[in-house]
Amino acid sequence: MPEDRAVSVSEAVACAKRQLEGVRLRVVGEVSEFADKPGYRAAYFTVSDGDAAMSCLMWRDQYDGSGVVLRCGMLVEMSGYFSVYPAKGRMQFVVRGLSLAGEGRLRLQVAELARRLESEGLMRPDRKRGLPSYPRRIGVVTSPRGKAVHDVLLTLRRRYPLAEVVLAGVPVEGAEAASAIIEGLSVVAAADPDVVLLVRGGGSYEDLMPFNDERVARAIVASPVPVITGIGHEPDTSIADMVADLRASTPTAAAESAAPSVEEVSATLLKTRRQLGRALMHRVQAAEHRVGMLVRRPVFADPSAIVGAAAQAIDHAAISLQRALPARLEREAEHLARQTRDLERIGPRMLLPQRHGVEGLARDMGRLGMRLTERADESVAHSAARLHDLSPLAILSRGYAVCRTADGGSVIRSAAEVSSGDRMSIRLGSGSLGCIVESTEEETHHE
Repeated sequence: MPEDRAVSVSEAVACAKRQLEGVRLRVVGEVSEFADKPGYRAAYFTVSDGDAAMSCLMWRDQYDGSGVVLRCGMLVEMSGYFSVYPAKGRMQFVVRGLSLAGEGRLRLQVAELARRLESEGLMRPDRKRGLPSYPRRIGVVTSPRGKAVHDVLLTLRRRYPLAEVVLAGVPVEGAEAASAIIEGLSVVAAADPDVVLLVRGGGSYEDLMPFNDERVARAIVASPVPVITGIGHEPDTSIADMVADLRASTPTAAAESAAPSVEEVSATLLKTRRQLGRALMHRVQAAEHRVGMLVRRPVFADPSAIVGAAAQAIDHAAISLQRALPARLEREAEHLARQTRDLERIGPRMLLPQRHGVEGLARDMGRLGMRLTERADESVAHSAARLHDLSPLAILSRGYAVCRTADGGSVIRSAAEVSSGDRMSIRLGSGSLGCIVESTEEETHHE
């Protein structure tokens, strides 16, 4: 376009636009303003470096495809070219490629890894293990020269000096830190600890990147014992913190979480001792009360309360047996006496004249007397036979025996009432025996 000819504003802006669009650049800056309202065909934002500011736009499809969600304060790296908006005559940078720069890019990568590990269930609360109440050995993985190791050792020595500490000194930042941390976890696990502390002091986000390494995260999950992390300070949360069994805000807090204090242990033991003392006292008192109730029972105060009724029944049975035979004989004698009196009473009536003389009367009287005495003898013999059959002595005389306990007390009716080695008394038809039981065998009844 010739310089000696005046041009219109539109021509001037179009000329500048053509010139600017030929300049392709990669620009790094911090987002200071951002506008992304629904319905906009482009995302509009401003980047600056403290000395200068630059208006930018990025078409909607390209912005959505970048995967970056812009926020004020983010450091971004852009590729594109300058252009001019003719209606306003305003220069702007048309962004064709967008990514996070520096820490922003690292945070995006860490967030993506966190989402992936979370989808695998590595961060679920139910996967994480409980901590031992009284660890005997505590593993520590950290830098041997940092402040963190001193804080941990001082805290454990002050709170819980009973535990043995196994330390694996490893670098906690730099390119080789992730591999060293994994090896340190393996070495400490081989020492058979009850819990492992993975700690380091504070630092920049880039310094903490070894604890955002996927390999470190999986090594923590694979640890045979619970892992407590104390990485950086309270605002810092790494991938290692997310998958650890417990996340503490600082190395000191991690050491405090790993073991109780001596004061806490002493208080717990004192409380337990008091509870055991009260429980034992209640147990003794209950047993004493029970024994007292048993002592007051008649069965223990007077042993005859158990065997008295049975002994009395035996006495009554013996008395009944002793009285049975004499009483029956006495009754039979009385009956015979009555028969005799009746005979004497009717005898004179038989001396009638129509009898064949005295001899015939005597013969009749003899026959009548014989019949009367025969019936009486038969009755007495029958009664005596029945009494003899009922007599225990007759039963014993047939070869039976009565077994009693050694003191001659209870009658033994079943083999289950005695055991091998027990003494017993056996009454026979004539005399008695003292015996010792060698074996017992119960009779099986068949239907």
